[in-house]
Amino acid sequence: MVQPKNFKEQELTAQDDFTKQAMLAAIVESSEDAIISKRLDGIITSWNQSACRIFGYTEEEAVGQSITMLIPPGRLNEEDEIIASLKKGQKIDHFQTVRLHKSGNPVDISLTISPIKNQLGEIIGASKIARDISEQVRSMALIQKYTENLETLNHIGRSISEKMDVEVVLQRVTDATTKLTGAAFGSFFYNSVNEEGNAYMLYTLSGAPRSAFQDFPMPRHTSVFSVSFDDKAVLRVDDITADHRYGKSAPYFGMPNGHLEVRSFFSVPVISNSGAVIGSLIFGHPDKGVFKEEHEAIICSVASQAAIAIDNSKLFEEVKSLSAKKDEFIALASHELKTPLTSVKGYLQLLAKRQSNETDLRFVEKSLSQLEKLNLLIDDMLDMSRIQAGKLAFNLEHFDLKDLVADVADTFSHTTPTYKIDLQLPSQAVFINADHQRLEQAITNLVGNAIKYSPKQDRIEVSLTADGRNAKFSVKDYGIGLKPEQLTQLFSRFYRADGIKGISGLGLGLYLTKQIIERHGGEISVESEFGAGSCFSFSIPLR
Repeated sequence: MVQPKNFKEQELTAQDDFTKQAMLAAIVESSEDAIISKRLDGIITSWNQSACRIFGYTEEEAVGQSITMLIPPGRLNEEDEIIASLKKGQKIDHFQTVRLHKSGNPVDISLTISPIKNQLGEIIGASKIARDISEQVRSMALIQKYTENLETLNHIGRSISEKMDVEVVLQRVTDATTKLTGAAFGSFFYNSVNEEGNAYMLYTLSGAPRSAFQDFPMPRHTSVFSVSFDDKAVLRVDDITADHRYGKSAPYFGMPNGHLEVRSFFSVPVISNSGAVIGSLIFGHPDKGVFKEEHEAIICSVASQAAIAIDNSKLFEEVKSLSAKKDEFIALASHELKTPLTSVKGYLQLLAKRQSNETDLRFVEKSLSQLEKLNLLIDDMLDMSRIQAGKLAFNLEHFDLKDLVADVADTFSHTTPTYKIDLQLPSQAVFINADHQRLEQAITNLVGNAIKYSPKQDRIEVSLTADGRNAKFSVKDYGIGLKPEQLTQLFSRFYRADGIKGISGLGLGLYLTKQIIERHGGEISVESEFGAGSCFSFSIPLR
């Protein structure tokens, strides 16, 4: 049986309980977190100093009120879920949510909620610890925004580098920078000159329909625009309507009626490598103070990239124009050369028939031979110009490719008797639907090159195989071969490998051969070792 405590022991126990309660109260009051207790019906029963600081209510204002005064209307269902969990005796740890300050401003918090029990073990309320995580949430939002900005900048960089079309580049830049700045609309205005002097042409627009600008005249040389276009400086204003440069020019003295509402204004010049102002990226927003210093650094960087891209695009367009003129000249010159060449060839053939002197006859035959080479070169140039213009005609017919390869090999056996052609053909016919003349041209080019580029050898290998789907032709020589860096440009127009001397040609043969094979749905490839020879192959679909 437990003996009753004497008076002294009871007094010491009471003092211990008081001390513990005082320590607990001190801990609660000194905590950086809001510590709140409430009944199961949501009525607040205690409120510490940090709760006053975080939520703005004094203890007198809060105690006795419903906890719902801190909960945004859209989150009231959270309280029902919390009470349901507490009644089951469940603890809630680090629940991130939003609550309201007395001022009505949202506060990001992390909640830990524990049930409170009486002496009988019954749940009668809850203890809430609310930690203000507003700074952490803002930091996470900044990190997320920074990451998104980096991704956008990376996307802009790729877009600029992969496109040569000025309009495409500028539209992508305008779209991306409008998003980066949070502008209501963004635009790019070209620097141009009209009959009345300086004016700026709207080129790209993002965030607003073009109809929002089409009813207004082009912006003129005003004080606001001159900052970017004349001074080559950035202009970032929290409220453009209050700026000393605004509203100084007739006839509108500001923005015309019906114009998009603009308070925050931001313009960045786009300056070419020569120092001339190409245009300006201009952003607007109806609210004040939208554009920050961080936006200025980012958009200036993008503007520099855009200037380089525009310069490159202009150079590209100039090259395209010059290339088109060159192709047009080649086509015209080649066509005009054919007429006198045909006449000269006819005269030489007539002279050859009448010539009885062997020496004179030999000179006539050599002249005819050189004339034929010149004729082939002109034919190559004409074919190239037709390919560039998309006018190279193909006449498809059904024939045996094996017979064509055999005929080409036989022709070279007679014209170049010092070379042995090892010919390997399948036993069965290899039928295809193709342009007989063009394929003969391609095969002749490859076999002729194999002989031409192996001057110190006397043998080449020619083969044709079929695998049920494709026919594969190859020609292998043991000549001078190619260096790895030469292989990448081998099929380009007018390409002549370095270090090759004494071999004539325009560098069009392989280019034309590749075009012919690919127009037949085939592929061409080459394997080569410098000093050991090359093997050219192509495959085209069977019939």
